[in-house]
Amino acid sequence: MKIALVAPLVSPIREPQGGGSQAFVSDLARGLARRGHEVHVYAAAGSEIPGVTVIDTGVDPRSLAATLYRASGTATRDQDAAASAFAGVYSLVRQARYDVVHNHAFDAPAIALATELAAPVVHTLHLPPDPAIADALHGAARSRQPRAVACVSAFQARAWSAVVRVDAILPPYVPTQAIDWSLDAGAGAVFAGRLSPEKGAAEAIDIARAAGVAIDVYGDAYDPGYASEQIDPRRGLPGVTVHGGVPRTALWQAMSHAAVVLCPAGWDEPFGMAAAEAQACGTPVVAFRRGGLSEILVPGVTGFLVEPGDVRSAADAVREVNRLSRAACRGHAEHHLDLERSLDAHEQLYGRVVGAAAAG
Repeated sequence: MKIALVAPLVSPIREPQGGGSQAFVSDLARGLARRGHEVHVYAAAGSEIPGVTVIDTGVDPRSLAATLYRASGTATRDQDAAASAFAGVYSLVRQARYDVVHNHAFDAPAIALATELAAPVVHTLHLPPDPAIADALHGAARSRQPRAVACVSAFQARAWSAVVRVDAILPPYVPTQAIDWSLDAGAGAVFAGRLSPEKGAAEAIDIARAAGVAIDVYGDAYDPGYASEQIDPRRGLPGVTVHGGVPRTALWQAMSHAAVVLCPAGWDEPFGMAAAEAQACGTPVVAFRRGGLSEILVPGVTGFLVEPGDVRSAADAVREVNRLSRAACRGHAEHHLDLERSLDAHEQLYGRVVGAAAAG
Protein backbone atom coordinates (compact mmCIF):
# COMPACT_ATOMS: atom_id res chain seq x y z
CA MET A 1 0.00 0.00 0.00
CA LYS A 2 1.24 3.51 -0.78
CA ILE A 3 0.52 5.80 2.17
CA ALA A 4 0.92 9.54 2.69
CA LEU A 5 1.19 10.69 6.31
CA VAL A 6 0.51 14.39 6.87
CA ALA A 7 2.29 15.41 10.06
CA PRO A 8 1.53 18.31 12.40
CA LEU A 9 3.47 21.28 11.02
CA VAL A 10 4.02 23.21 14.27
CA SER A 11 7.36 21.44 14.80
CA PRO A 12 9.68 19.31 12.70
CA ILE A 13 9.52 15.52 13.01
CA ARG A 14 12.99 14.87 14.41
CA GLU A 15 14.69 14.33 17.74
CA PRO A 16 14.02 15.72 20.23
CA GLN A 17 10.40 15.41 19.24
CA GLY A 18 8.10 18.37 19.80
CA GLY A 19 5.28 16.29 21.26
CA GLY A 20 3.60 12.91 21.45
CA SER A 21 1.84 13.17 18.10
CA GLN A 22 5.13 14.03 16.38
CA ALA A 23 6.86 11.08 18.06
CA PHE A 24 4.06 8.76 17.04
CA VAL A 25 4.07 9.87 13.40
CA SER A 26 7.75 8.91 13.33
CA ASP A 27 7.04 5.52 14.93
CA LEU A 28 4.06 4.88 12.67
CA ALA A 29 5.96 5.75 9.49
CA ARG A 30 8.88 3.49 10.34
CA GLY A 31 6.60 0.67 11.47
CA LEU A 32 4.50 0.75 8.30
CA ALA A 33 7.63 0.90 6.14
CA ARG A 34 9.03 -2.09 8.01
CA ARG A 35 5.86 -3.98 7.12
CA GLY A 36 6.46 -3.36 3.42
CA HIS A 37 4.32 -0.30 2.76
CA GLU A 38 5.61 2.66 0.77
CA VAL A 39 5.34 5.59 3.16
CA HIS A 40 5.82 9.30 2.47
CA VAL A 41 5.67 11.76 5.38
CA TYR A 42 4.73 15.36 4.59
CA ALA A 43 6.27 17.41 7.37
CA ALA A 44 7.64 20.79 8.37
CA ALA A 45 11.03 21.97 7.18
CA GLY A 46 13.90 20.28 8.98
CA SER A 47 12.14 16.96 9.52
CA GLU A 48 13.94 13.63 9.26
CA ILE A 49 12.84 10.05 9.92
CA PRO A 50 15.51 7.40 9.39
CA GLY A 51 14.48 4.85 6.78
CA VAL A 52 11.41 6.77 5.60
CA THR A 53 10.88 9.21 2.74
CA VAL A 54 10.15 12.64 4.21
CA ILE A 55 8.70 15.27 1.88
CA ASP A 56 9.90 18.71 2.97
CA THR A 57 6.82 20.90 2.64
CA GLY A 58 8.91 24.05 3.07
CA VAL A 59 6.73 25.13 5.99
CA ASP A 60 8.68 26.95 8.71
CA PRO A 61 7.13 25.87 12.04
CA ARG A 62 7.75 29.35 13.42
CA SER A 63 5.23 30.73 10.92
CA LEU A 64 2.55 28.62 12.64
CA ALA A 65 3.26 29.71 16.22
CA ALA A 66 -0.17 31.35 16.39
CA THR A 67 -1.85 28.02 15.57
CA LEU A 68 -0.48 26.22 18.64
CA TYR A 69 -3.18 24.46 20.63
CA ARG A 70 -3.99 25.82 24.10
CA ALA A 71 -6.05 23.63 26.39
CA SER A 72 -7.14 26.77 28.23
CA GLY A 73 -8.68 28.15 25.05
CA THR A 74 -7.18 31.57 25.79
CA ALA A 75 -5.18 31.81 22.55
CA THR A 76 -6.69 32.56 19.14
CA ARG A 77 -5.60 30.01 16.57
CA ASP A 78 -4.53 31.59 13.29
CA GLN A 79 -6.48 29.62 10.69
CA ASP A 80 -5.24 31.81 7.82
CA ALA A 81 -1.65 30.74 8.44
CA ALA A 82 -2.72 27.10 8.72
CA ALA A 83 -4.81 27.34 5.54
CA SER A 84 -1.87 28.67 3.56
CA ALA A 85 0.45 25.98 4.91
CA PHE A 86 -1.88 23.06 4.24
CA ALA A 87 -2.87 24.31 0.80
CA GLY A 88 0.80 23.94 -0.07
CA VAL A 89 1.04 20.54 1.57
CA TYR A 90 -1.92 19.10 -0.32
CA SER A 91 -0.66 20.59 -3.55
CA LEU A 92 2.42 18.43 -3.05
CA VAL A 93 0.33 15.39 -2.06
CA ARG A 94 -1.67 15.64 -5.29
CA GLN A 95 1.53 15.27 -7.31
CA ALA A 96 1.65 11.57 -6.37
CA ARG A 97 -0.91 8.77 -6.36
CA TYR A 98 -1.66 7.26 -2.92
CA ASP A 99 -3.92 4.49 -1.73
CA VAL A 100 -4.67 6.44 1.45
CA VAL A 101 -3.76 9.78 3.00
CA HIS A 102 -3.57 9.92 6.80
CA ASN A 103 -3.76 13.36 8.38
CA HIS A 104 -2.43 13.88 11.91
CA ALA A 105 -2.58 17.69 11.98
CA PHE A 106 -5.05 19.25 14.38
CA ASP A 107 -6.04 22.21 12.22
CA ALA A 108 -9.42 22.83 10.61
CA PRO A 109 -7.84 23.66 7.21
CA ALA A 110 -5.93 20.35 7.27
CA ILE A 111 -9.31 18.60 7.34
CA ALA A 112 -11.29 20.90 5.06
CA LEU A 113 -8.66 21.05 2.31
CA ALA A 114 -8.20 17.27 2.33
CA THR A 115 -11.61 16.91 0.68
CA GLU A 116 -9.94 17.99 -2.57
CA LEU A 117 -7.73 14.90 -2.65
CA ALA A 118 -8.47 11.94 -4.89
CA ALA A 119 -7.43 9.33 -2.31
CA PRO A 120 -9.49 8.35 0.73
CA VAL A 121 -8.43 10.18 3.90
CA VAL A 122 -8.09 9.20 7.55
CA HIS A 123 -8.04 11.93 10.19
CA THR A 124 -6.60 11.06 13.61
CA LEU A 125 -7.77 13.47 16.31
CA HIS A 126 -4.94 13.77 18.82
CA LEU A 127 -6.61 16.44 20.97
CA PRO A 128 -9.95 17.04 22.76
CA PRO A 129 -13.11 18.17 20.92
CA ASP A 130 -12.84 21.57 19.24
CA PRO A 131 -15.70 23.41 17.48
CA ALA A 132 -13.68 24.44 14.43
CA ILE A 133 -12.41 20.89 13.93
CA ALA A 134 -15.93 19.49 14.35
CA ASP A 135 -17.26 21.89 11.71
CA ALA A 136 -14.48 20.87 9.31
CA LEU A 137 -15.25 17.19 9.88
CA HIS A 138 -18.95 17.74 9.24
CA GLY A 139 -18.05 19.42 5.98
CA ALA A 140 -15.76 16.55 5.03
CA ALA A 141 -18.55 14.08 5.75
CA ARG A 142 -20.70 15.78 3.11
CA SER A 143 -18.06 15.37 0.42
CA ARG A 144 -18.09 12.47 -2.02
CA GLN A 145 -14.65 11.37 -0.90
CA PRO A 146 -14.42 8.45 1.59
CA ARG A 147 -13.02 9.56 4.92
CA ALA A 148 -12.62 8.07 8.37
CA VAL A 149 -12.16 9.66 11.78
CA ALA A 150 -10.02 8.03 14.45
CA CYS A 151 -9.34 8.85 18.09
CA VAL A 152 -6.38 7.83 20.24
CA SER A 153 -8.25 6.34 23.21
CA ALA A 154 -11.69 5.08 24.14
CA PHE A 155 -12.12 8.05 26.47
CA GLN A 156 -11.36 10.51 23.69
CA ALA A 157 -13.63 8.61 21.28
CA ARG A 158 -16.54 8.96 23.71
CA ALA A 159 -15.96 12.71 23.94
CA TRP A 160 -15.72 13.18 20.18
CA SER A 161 -18.67 10.88 19.47
CA ALA A 162 -20.94 13.50 20.96
CA VAL A 163 -20.20 15.78 17.99
CA VAL A 164 -18.95 13.61 15.09
CA ARG A 165 -18.94 10.01 13.98
CA VAL A 166 -15.81 8.18 15.16
CA ASP A 167 -14.82 5.22 12.99
CA ALA A 168 -11.89 3.73 14.89
CA ILE A 169 -9.57 3.97 17.86
CA LEU A 170 -5.90 4.11 16.89
CA PRO A 171 -3.87 4.34 20.10
CA PRO A 172 -0.34 5.75 19.71
CA TYR A 173 1.32 2.80 21.36
CA VAL A 174 5.08 2.72 21.88
CA PRO A 175 7.94 0.66 20.36
CA THR A 176 8.62 -1.46 23.44
CA GLN A 177 11.26 -3.61 21.71
CA ALA A 178 13.34 -0.48 21.09
CA ILE A 179 13.10 0.60 24.73
CA ASP A 180 15.60 -0.76 27.25
CA TRP A 181 14.21 -1.39 30.70
CA SER A 182 15.58 -1.97 34.16
CA LEU A 183 14.49 -4.52 36.75
CA ASP A 184 16.22 -2.49 39.45
CA ALA A 185 14.51 0.65 40.68
CA GLY A 186 16.56 3.79 40.74
CA ALA A 187 16.00 6.78 42.94
CA GLY A 188 13.84 9.79 42.28
CA ALA A 189 11.09 10.80 39.89
CA VAL A 190 10.90 11.85 36.25
CA PHE A 191 8.43 14.14 34.50
CA ALA A 192 8.44 14.31 30.69
CA GLY A 193 6.25 16.63 28.65
CA ARG A 194 5.84 20.09 27.27
CA LEU A 195 5.94 22.90 29.81
CA SER A 196 2.30 23.98 29.64
CA PRO A 197 -0.57 23.91 32.15
CA GLU A 198 -2.24 20.77 30.81
CA LYS A 199 0.81 18.55 31.30
CA GLY A 200 1.37 19.43 34.96
CA ALA A 201 5.12 19.92 35.30
CA ALA A 202 4.69 22.27 38.27
CA GLU A 203 2.43 19.76 40.01
CA ALA A 204 4.98 17.02 39.33
CA ILE A 205 7.64 19.06 41.10
CA ASP A 206 5.31 19.70 44.05
CA ILE A 207 4.43 15.99 44.29
CA ALA A 208 8.07 14.93 44.28
CA ARG A 209 9.00 17.49 46.94
CA ALA A 210 6.04 16.44 49.10
CA ALA A 211 7.17 12.81 48.78
CA GLY A 212 10.75 13.72 49.66
CA VAL A 213 12.29 12.52 46.38
CA ALA A 214 14.38 14.27 43.76
CA ILE A 215 12.86 14.95 40.35
CA ASP A 216 14.21 15.46 36.84
CA VAL A 217 11.88 17.45 34.58
CA TYR A 218 12.31 17.07 30.80
CA GLY A 219 10.51 19.42 28.46
CA ASP A 220 10.61 22.62 26.44
CA ALA A 221 8.61 25.79 27.08
CA TYR A 222 5.54 25.25 24.90
CA ASP A 223 3.81 27.99 26.89
CA PRO A 224 6.41 30.68 27.74
CA GLY A 225 4.13 32.37 30.28
CA TYR A 226 3.56 29.14 32.15
CA ALA A 227 7.25 28.28 32.08
CA SER A 228 8.26 31.67 33.51
CA GLU A 229 5.49 31.84 36.11
CA GLN A 230 5.30 28.23 37.28
CA ILE A 231 8.55 26.47 36.39
CA ASP A 232 11.26 29.11 36.71
CA PRO A 233 10.47 29.79 40.40
CA ARG A 234 10.84 26.07 41.08
CA ARG A 235 14.21 25.75 39.31
CA GLY A 236 17.01 25.36 41.77
CA LEU A 237 14.82 24.12 44.60
CA PRO A 238 16.50 21.26 46.47
CA GLY A 239 16.20 18.06 44.45
CA VAL A 240 14.71 19.75 41.36
CA THR A 241 16.51 19.63 38.02
CA VAL A 242 14.86 21.03 34.89
CA HIS A 243 16.19 19.89 31.50
CA GLY A 244 15.23 20.87 27.99
CA GLY A 245 13.78 18.33 25.61
CA VAL A 246 16.06 15.36 24.88
CA PRO A 247 16.02 12.57 22.28
CA ARG A 248 13.64 9.78 23.18
CA THR A 249 16.42 7.26 23.72
CA ALA A 250 17.92 9.54 26.38
CA LEU A 251 14.48 10.07 27.93
CA TRP A 252 13.86 6.32 28.06
CA GLN A 253 17.19 5.84 29.80
CA ALA A 254 16.27 8.45 32.39
CA MET A 255 12.88 6.81 32.91
CA SER A 256 14.38 3.34 33.31
CA HIS A 257 16.71 4.66 36.03
CA ALA A 258 13.90 6.39 37.95
CA ALA A 259 11.75 4.99 40.73
CA VAL A 260 8.59 6.61 39.35
CA VAL A 261 7.32 8.68 36.43
CA LEU A 262 4.79 11.38 37.29
CA CYS A 263 1.87 12.31 35.01
CA PRO A 264 -0.27 14.82 36.94
CA ALA A 265 -2.28 15.95 33.92
CA GLY A 266 -4.19 19.20 34.21
CA TRP A 267 -6.60 18.25 31.41
CA ASP A 268 -8.42 15.18 30.15
CA GLU A 269 -5.34 13.58 28.63
CA PRO A 270 -6.30 12.14 25.21
CA PHE A 271 -3.81 9.28 25.60
CA GLY A 272 -0.65 9.74 27.71
CA MET A 273 2.40 8.52 25.81
CA ALA A 274 4.82 9.27 28.64
CA ALA A 275 2.90 6.86 30.89
CA ALA A 276 3.11 4.12 28.26
CA GLU A 277 6.84 4.73 27.70
CA ALA A 278 7.47 4.64 31.45
CA GLN A 279 5.91 1.20 31.78
CA ALA A 280 7.96 -0.03 28.83
CA CYS A 281 11.00 1.14 30.82
CA GLY A 282 9.81 -0.98 33.76
CA THR A 283 8.97 2.12 35.78
CA PRO A 284 5.67 2.60 37.66
CA VAL A 285 3.56 5.69 37.07
CA VAL A 286 1.69 7.96 39.45
CA ALA A 287 -0.93 10.00 37.61
CA PHE A 288 -4.06 12.03 38.09
CA ARG A 289 -7.16 10.12 37.03
CA ARG A 290 -7.77 12.10 33.84
CA GLY A 291 -8.81 11.03 30.35
CA GLY A 292 -7.01 8.20 28.62
CA LEU A 293 -4.51 7.68 31.44
CA SER A 294 -7.04 5.36 33.10
CA GLU A 295 -6.78 3.07 30.06
CA ILE A 296 -2.97 2.89 30.17
CA LEU A 297 -2.28 2.15 33.84
CA VAL A 298 -3.30 -0.87 35.88
CA PRO A 299 -3.84 0.59 39.35
CA GLY A 300 -1.90 -1.24 42.01
CA VAL A 301 0.07 -3.15 39.37
CA THR A 302 1.81 -0.67 37.07
CA GLY A 303 1.20 2.46 39.10
CA PHE A 304 -1.41 4.48 40.95
CA LEU A 305 -4.18 6.87 39.91
CA VAL A 306 -5.26 9.61 42.30
CA GLU A 307 -7.92 12.28 42.11
CA PRO A 308 -7.00 15.27 39.91
CA GLY A 309 -5.17 17.99 41.83
CA ASP A 310 -4.59 15.86 44.93
CA VAL A 311 -0.88 16.46 45.45
CA ARG A 312 -0.84 14.88 48.90
CA SER A 313 -2.36 11.59 47.73
CA ALA A 314 0.00 11.54 44.76
CA ALA A 315 2.96 12.00 47.12
CA ASP A 316 1.66 9.12 49.27
CA ALA A 317 1.44 6.98 46.12
CA VAL A 318 5.04 7.83 45.21
CA ARG A 319 6.11 6.34 48.56
CA GLU A 320 4.30 3.11 47.63
CA VAL A 321 5.73 2.45 44.17
CA ASN A 322 8.69 0.47 45.47
CA ARG A 323 6.32 -2.40 46.24
CA LEU A 324 5.25 -2.70 42.61
CA SER A 325 6.89 -5.13 40.17
CA ARG A 326 8.93 -3.47 37.47
CA ALA A 327 8.72 -6.71 35.47
CA ALA A 328 4.92 -6.40 35.61
CA CYS A 329 5.16 -2.84 34.26
CA ARG A 330 7.29 -4.02 31.36
CA GLY A 331 5.06 -7.03 30.73
CA HIS A 332 1.95 -4.86 30.58
CA ALA A 333 3.63 -2.57 28.06
CA GLU A 334 4.80 -5.46 25.89
CA HIS A 335 1.38 -7.14 25.79
CA HIS A 336 -0.99 -4.16 25.79
CA LEU A 337 0.86 -0.97 24.80
CA ASP A 338 3.12 -2.13 21.99
CA LEU A 339 3.40 -0.35 18.65
CA GLU A 340 2.69 -3.56 16.71
CA ARG A 341 -0.88 -3.57 18.05
CA SER A 342 -1.32 -0.03 16.78
CA LEU A 343 0.12 -0.93 13.37
CA ASP A 344 -2.40 -3.77 13.12
CA ALA A 345 -5.25 -1.35 13.83
CA HIS A 346 -3.94 1.15 11.27
CA GLU A 347 -3.67 -1.47 8.55
CA GLN A 348 -7.20 -2.68 9.26
CA LEU A 349 -8.63 0.84 9.00
CA TYR A 350 -6.66 1.61 5.86
CA GLY A 351 -8.00 -1.56 4.29
CA ARG A 352 -11.56 -0.56 5.12
CA VAL A 353 -11.34 2.96 3.67
CA VAL A 354 -9.51 1.76 0.55
CA GLY A 355 -12.17 -0.92 0.08
CA ALA A 356 -14.94 1.63 0.51
CA ALA A 357 -13.30 3.88 -2.09
CA ALA A 358 -13.06 1.00 -4.55
CA ALA A 359 -16.70 0.03 -3.95
CA GLY A 360 -17.86 3.62 -4.39
